[in-house]
Amino acid sequence: MREIFAGMPWWIKWVAVPVIALVMFGGLITSVVGFVIGLLFKILVFVALVGGLVFVVRKFMSSSSSRSDW
Repeated sequence: MREIFAGMPWWIKWVAVPVIALVMFGGLITSVVGFVIGLLFKILVFVALVGGLVFVVRKFMSSSSSRSDW
């Protein structure tokens, strides 16, 4: 790979090639990033819902056990 870019100007390596890569694979990169962000959001919502459910069940169980103590 270095032999290919050896005679080229610096802007070919550092400007043109990354721009071409972004144009060619930009949609794929955007899709992957969107999928990962969506997955993380769904995991966060899942954890919040499970945590809320555990909190409500513990509250209910502790309040029902304290009522039966009377």
